[in-house]
Amino acid sequence: MVTKVPSRPLPRRPHRPRRAARLLLAAGIATASLAALPATATATPAAAEDEKSGGTTLTVAVSQSIDSLSPFLAQKLTSTSIHRLAYEYLTNYDPKDARTVPAFATEWSASADNLTWTYKIREDSTWSDGKPATAEDAAWTFNKMMTDPNAATANGSFTANFAEVTAPDPRTLVIRLKKPQATMTALDVPIVPKHVWEKVGDFSKFNNDRQFPIVGNGPFVITDFKVDQYIKLKPNKKFWRGAPKFDELVFKYYKDGDAAVAALQKGEVSFVPNLTPAQAAALKTQKDIKVNDAPGRRFYALATNPGARAKDGRTFGNGHPALLDPAVRKALFLSVDRATLVDKVFQGHAVEGEGYIPPRFGSYFWKPEGAQKRGYDPAAAAKALDDAGYRKNGDGKRLGKDGKPLNFRILCHATDPNDKAVGKYLQEWWGGLGIGLTVECLDSVSDPWVKGDYDLAFDGWSVNPDPDYVLSIHTCGTLPATPKDTGATDNFICDKEFDSLYAQQAVEYDTAKRADLVKRMQSRLYDTGYMNVMAYPNALEAYRTDQIASITTMPEAAGNLWGQDGYWSWWSAVPAASTSGSEDGSGSSSTGIVIGIGAAVVVVGGGLLLFRMRRRATADDRE
Repeated sequence: MVTKVPSRPLPRRPHRPRRAARLLLAAGIATASLAALPATATATPAAAEDEKSGGTTLTVAVSQSIDSLSPFLAQKLTSTSIHRLAYEYLTNYDPKDARTVPAFATEWSASADNLTWTYKIREDSTWSDGKPATAEDAAWTFNKMMTDPNAATANGSFTANFAEVTAPDPRTLVIRLKKPQATMTALDVPIVPKHVWEKVGDFSKFNNDRQFPIVGNGPFVITDFKVDQYIKLKPNKKFWRGAPKFDELVFKYYKDGDAAVAALQKGEVSFVPNLTPAQAAALKTQKDIKVNDAPGRRFYALATNPGARAKDGRTFGNGHPALLDPAVRKALFLSVDRATLVDKVFQGHAVEGEGYIPPRFGSYFWKPEGAQKRGYDPAAAAKALDDAGYRKNGDGKRLGKDGKPLNFRILCHATDPNDKAVGKYLQEWWGGLGIGLTVECLDSVSDPWVKGDYDLAFDGWSVNPDPDYVLSIHTCGTLPATPKDTGATDNFICDKEFDSLYAQQAVEYDTAKRADLVKRMQSRLYDTGYMNVMAYPNALEAYRTDQIASITTMPEAAGNLWGQDGYWSWWSAVPAASTSGSEDGSGSSSTGIVIGIGAAVVVVGGGLLLFRMRRRATADDRE
């Protein structure tokens, strides 16, 4: 969705809304102690070969286009999810409870002042071309982001506070900070091979989609890609945690959701995410198909163009000037019946929207109370417009300050039926105020979004356990450098009060204090009226149990499969054929496998605290 999901516009990254983890801080010691992780999932026999194809293939239907195969540029959920599979990050997240666990780094520690972080890089990680993966690759990746603005397009918020990154030896990475940073065990940045990427010239144009296979060190290797058709991956036989069980993983593009569902029913694809309630209901009655309906990690919102601008102060785009008036935004806010949307559009498979962070993330969840809350109240909306001087003419049309009828445009994703359905309700509700609304449904909303050529847009991000990333996309620092550039911003919001709160939470190691700051940020965002969160949709998805015997959700209890904070779903998936001869005789199962993950404990000077780290939301990230 705009998933941006936002789409990036829809946004990025949701990513790209990043991931979170927990940090245990204990007094007097500065070292990281990590339990060893098992190399592979338990009870997962090798995949049996398919007689016709010579191997097993897991095909995932996707509706979102790949914005880039470059980890330095990609912000959409599909793209960042694929990068999770192809490259290692310093840390990962336990599929059970999202705590930090080892990945490219096996352990880490912080200096007493929290300004120097040292990571031990694993010895058993190699690039898919056979070369060893070392701390030098990580140092080069971060330094490139620090020195080349184009390389910081997607994930620059992670390195903006870095003063120096070095690799004193192949197994040691040292990051020195300008000031404490609360996300140092949640740096969701794909580490790339220096020997490949140092040959790249212009990072703003290199999409990494011309030469295959693409060198990586994650559980899969990208082997082929055709724009808006498919992307193919093979297991990385050298992956330190163990190779995936399927012989091939394919993400197949479907512009139409019904076509994807039909392909699932025919057995042409193995998995379909982002189902509509009607599709989910129909699939529940189908043989060999399991529907997963879990609490979502996304929000679904209206984003208002606050006046697109660049860091150099220049404005651009053609957003409607009336939306710069808080009274107009308040009236539109008061004219959205969230309960009706949850009931009629999502058919109960969603929770009514309130704050920016979904209720799934309890410690950060916030909702307005008392007089601050803007519930559905058309009469109050009309009064707000009247009081602000927006009167109706004889035809019942609400007039702007220029004397012309108010008519807004809203960007809609053509592939998202929810956008179209909600758009019809908005036309009715806002029409009652005398305001016209044109719903502009496009295959890709990215171009007009980046150019600021919109009034409103359907927006949404996948939020990570740590919300830092999805909060960062509303800071002034993410605006494009000039009108010709592309920034990491969601919808051009730049508010000094919000920025001040963001800066405070970024260096706050006390979890309770940081949570309070995050809630205050959501309160400020709510009051400005630039973001109107309408719902928190459930994760509605389905897969064929005659193709996938078992697969891991995240969290393991009532979690999602698509868009996880890690690679667990597709790495853990076991082909149905491979269980028929399992020694334990258990046969196939669709309830999910168990992955044993050791606890990761980081000890830093201070009191014992539980700290949730961040990652971007992944976001769906726009679209």
